[in-house]
Amino acid sequence: MSFIQKHLSLSLISAAICLTFAPLLTHAQNAAIVNGKAIPSAQLDALIKKSGQGDDPKIREQGREMLITRELILQEADKTGVAQRPDVREQIEQSKTGVLVAAVFQEYIEKEGVTEADLKSAYESMKTQYTGKEYHVEHILVEKEADAKAIIAQIKGGAKFADIAKAKSKDPGSAPNGGDLGWVSEKALVPEFSKAMVGLKNGQMTDKPVKTQFGWHIIKVDESREAKVPSFDEVKDQLKQMIISDEAWQKAQFAEMMKKLRAKAKIQ
Repeated sequence: MSFIQKHLSLSLISAAICLTFAPLLTHAQNAAIVNGKAIPSAQLDALIKKSGQGDDPKIREQGREMLITRELILQEADKTGVAQRPDVREQIEQSKTGVLVAAVFQEYIEKEGVTEADLKSAYESMKTQYTGKEYHVEHILVEKEADAKAIIAQIKGGAKFADIAKAKSKDPGSAPNGGDLGWVSEKALVPEFSKAMVGLKNGQMTDKPVKTQFGWHIIKVDESREAKVPSFDEVKDQLKQMIISDEAWQKAQFAEMMKKLRAKAKIQ
C-alpha cells in the first residue's frame, strides 16, 4: 500500500468514526432536543445543583422531564401566539416586576439591612432565654397510647431505645438519629413534654406515655446541665436570619429603602 493510499484509508476511517459518534457527542452536550430545539446539559446540571437533591439517575431524569415540559409549553405558547395576548403580557410584566422588587430588596438587605447593632440587640434578648437547666433528651413519638405502652415494655425488656425510635417514631426530625433531640431547654418544648422531662433523672425514661398535641411520647433524659449561653459568633448567622424573617422588620426596611431611592431620584 502506497503512502497516499494509506493516508486516504486513515482519513476514511477517521471520517467514519466521526459520523458514528457525532450523534453521541451531540446527545452528551444536550439533555434533550425538543422539536429541533436543544436543551443543553449544562441547563440540566444547573437545575439539579439548585435543587440540592444530589445527582443520581432518578433525579436527573426528573429534571430532564421538567425541562422538556417547560420547553413544550414555551414552544406551544410561541406557536399559538398566546404570549402576545394583552392580558398575558400584563401578567408576565407583573411577574417580572415582582421578581425584580424581591431581588433589589434582597440586595439592599445584604448590604445595609442588618447592622451590627441589630445583631447585638437580638443577642441580648436571646440570652435571657438561657436560664435554668437544659437537657440532652431522646423521645419516641407514636399515635396511639397502646403502642407507646408496648414500646416502653420492649425497652424495659432489653430493646434499644435508639433502634425502636428509628423504626417506629413518627417524628421525622429525630427518628433517623435514634430519637435524639439534642440539648433543649424546658422553655423550648410544649408544656406536657417539658413537665415530664424535668421530672426525670439522668439516664431515666418515663414509665408511662406522655400525651401532647403531637401524639404519645416515650421520653428519656441522657444528661442535664445548667443552660449554656452560646457566644455571639456562634449564633450570629442564626440571629441574622431571625431578624430578616420578621415581617414588621421587613416592612420597616422596605420603607427605608424606598425613602433612600426617592431621595436620590429626580421625580417631576
